[in-house]
Amino acid sequence: MSIKSAREFRRVVDLPPYIFARTDALKLELRRAGEDVIDMGFGNPDLPSHPLAVEKLKEAAEKSRNHRYSQSRGIPRLRKAVCDLYERKFGVVLDPETQAINTIGAKEGLSHLMWVLLGPGDTAVVPTPTYPIHRFAPIFAGAAVSDWPMREDEDLFGSMVEAFERAHPQPRVIIFSFPHNPTTISVELDFMKKAVDFAREKDVVLVHDFAYADLAYDGYEPPSLLQVDGGDEVGVELYTLTKSFSMAGWRIGFLLGNAEIIAALARFKSYLDYGTFQPIQIAATVVMNEVPDYPKELCAIYQSRRDVLCDGLNRIGWEIAKPRGSMFVWAKIPEPYKSLGSLEFAVKLMKEADVAVSPGVGFGSGGEEHVRFALIENEQRIAQGVRGIRRALPELG
Repeated sequence: MSIKSAREFRRVVDLPPYIFARTDALKLELRRAGEDVIDMGFGNPDLPSHPLAVEKLKEAAEKSRNHRYSQSRGIPRLRKAVCDLYERKFGVVLDPETQAINTIGAKEGLSHLMWVLLGPGDTAVVPTPTYPIHRFAPIFAGAAVSDWPMREDEDLFGSMVEAFERAHPQPRVIIFSFPHNPTTISVELDFMKKAVDFAREKDVVLVHDFAYADLAYDGYEPPSLLQVDGGDEVGVELYTLTKSFSMAGWRIGFLLGNAEIIAALARFKSYLDYGTFQPIQIAATVVMNEVPDYPKELCAIYQSRRDVLCDGLNRIGWEIAKPRGSMFVWAKIPEPYKSLGSLEFAVKLMKEADVAVSPGVGFGSGGEEHVRFALIENEQRIAQGVRGIRRALPELG
């Protein structure tokens, strides 16, 4: 084997170019030139973690016994805390010993879960457009992907069945996430019931990424897969503190549900990591137990930002429906600018409006005619961004 062939990087050689790299580089260039770019591109929460989390982290970090290796599955009190949260919020009773495992964020959890569930020759049904790791985690595991279009005006369950039936071989896994990133599409509990019945009939595993479980507006309550009778027989759910408790950098996630799948992931992870830093686990436990309503405070802020953005854009002639959930607004490119495509349109907004958004094509081909706004700036900055967009898009209205 030559040196050159030994340096073929197996899992990255076929990855497409990172579509957000151009907008990220332009944003940095403009800021270095003194431009005040309003960043609604990357979905990185700007709201602080609860002060109690910081206090307990410091307190736990001062104890040397917490500096040692932790448990890959998560400490028992952490797993009990998330199960208690599920019982309070969804009326779901889970066994913290067999039906809950700590993951180092949802991306790590999903990626390693796909290595457990899939291999070369297998197929997964995955939404399009979608959060990129939903598509690439099965691909990293060597599996093929059957695209499931995410369109607000379609029968989502019917299109999921179509994606399943046109795949060969029969898919082993169906991945979904509601409220959905980037489209913000939401579903009712009836969708989950149909999905569970279908999974039983077809012997397929359901994987629900519930990243936006606590970010819902106007009285909407996102359903959990595990609320359905039999949901934990056919599937698992990812829940994190990233958005719910604004603890993005802490990397605290969970996989919950089917005991056999949890055990398989626990066995796999035992070879890969020693878990999250124990003081972080302790702080997360305390936050879930002692400030369980903090997500409601955060949600109210995101709803106010959503209203300022959507009302402002509608006022200037860019018609956008208000999402019922997530921390995003998914916006169809206005007709006069549609021919630019999502990447060039995003570049135009950054250069001419000083507003950074994510081009829809970065979430898959199904996103090409859209851009995504992340609600990570305050109301004043968002209103300033709307004024910039009005100047940059004179053909609106």
